[in-house]
Amino acid sequence: MIALATLLILPIFGALAVVAVPGQAARVAAAVAVLSGGALAVLIMAVAKGGSVQILPGGWGAPLGIALEADGLAVAFMAMTVAVTAAAIALAARTPAIGTPFWALVMLTWSALNVIYVSRDLFNMYVGLELLTLAAVALVATGGTSALAPALRYLFFALTGSLLYLAGVALIYAAHGVLDMAHLAEAPLQATDGVALALMTAGLLVKTAVFPFHAWLPPAHAAAPPPASALLSALVPKASFVILMRLWFDAVPDAATRSLLLTLAILGALAVAHGGVLALRQDRLKQIVAYSTVAQIGYLMLVFPLAGGGGAAQPWAAGAWSGAIFHALAHGLAKAAMFLCAGIWIMAAGSDRLDDLRGLARALPMTAMAFGVAAVTLMGLPPSGGFTAKYLMMTSAFASGQVVLAIVLLAGGLLAAGYLYRPMEALFARVVPDHRPVSRLLQAVPLLLALLAFAMGLFSDAVYAFLQTGRPGAAEGGL
Repeated sequence: MIALATLLILPIFGALAVVAVPGQAARVAAAVAVLSGGALAVLIMAVAKGGSVQILPGGWGAPLGIALEADGLAVAFMAMTVAVTAAAIALAARTPAIGTPFWALVMLTWSALNVIYVSRDLFNMYVGLELLTLAAVALVATGGTSALAPALRYLFFALTGSLLYLAGVALIYAAHGVLDMAHLAEAPLQATDGVALALMTAGLLVKTAVFPFHAWLPPAHAAAPPPASALLSALVPKASFVILMRLWFDAVPDAATRSLLLTLAILGALAVAHGGVLALRQDRLKQIVAYSTVAQIGYLMLVFPLAGGGGAAQPWAAGAWSGAIFHALAHGLAKAAMFLCAGIWIMAAGSDRLDDLRGLARALPMTAMAFGVAAVTLMGLPPSGGFTAKYLMMTSAFASGQVVLAIVLLAGGLLAAGYLYRPMEALFARVVPDHRPVSRLLQAVPLLLALLAFAMGLFSDAVYAFLQTGRPGAAEGGL
């Protein structure tokens, strides 16, 4: 319990500290990352050994109080957040244009993410979402004057999503008098629940940047500083996805209709196609990676027709559920590695245009390797974490008779190979690049993230078992 409380409190104190001592902001952020890593290690051991860890602020449990619970899913996302944030801090510390506001916003983003991961109350999740929205929009704006328009567009979409979600929460509370997920799971459905759940789902789809609500994401990610882009792509959309998973698999597991599941499947498939095709047409690396995020988020929507509604009790449901979480985690690590590589190459070449990156693999081989390993994960090639994710989801698709979803997964992998080949081709061009030197230590940062994403596939049984920890009705065994 102390480890969980430490993880929740440290980023808040970090935000206050970087404002109080702005000259030491990078060191404060690094200290928060190191201490959080230690607390995370203790929490992982506690959850693996004894199951979920819970905190009851004020000593009051639900429905009067708010319970904060760290199960396998929450801790896995907290671990990804620690890794990605620490890596972003390492790059930001060597980026001259980064100022004090950036460091405080990183800490606030981190704090909001942790709150969302461990919350079991729909309104508490809303509070976390709002803090995350404000911090993330401000992070985009730190990119300078050119980033203001993308930041405002992001703010408009995010606030629209927030209002939709909050309206749904209000209807749920009016009908049930509670917002705790465990209590809602046991309560009979009311007449207004369908409208409430539709509003909440629509709001969360906007915040997750699911097609066709994704228009804010590519401009925002491309305009933000590379360390911020890593956080925005790897972590921010995953927060609303976690709420979607909690909502439909924990709070109202039997409420999903066939039409809803079909709609989410169609949106996911369209996202894979649309994001992949647009990524093929970009000539800037950050835009390629940003549109790739739109496509990769589409995979996450496929879990709902595979494991949602009446299919939740089927033998393939646990595999589909775990496959989606595998993908969210592996994508987060790999995509952060790519954005950090982009930041390093901008330092070295002054641009992220593919023509300006030609031959950089010779000058900066560790970053080229990092990008390549991350690309293997996003394409879903064995034995990476991305392969494990697609394997779990594809076997579930075949087992459930939803072969079309397996085709979507395969087609998405081919599109990923196409748009990721282009930067790799530029990097390994046989030219001698004109570049500024970058330290090997900094080059190693994205490589470590990419290797973590890859290693998820090598240790898939252990990761699979950990994800099931604390989950109601979790399947036993491994892959």
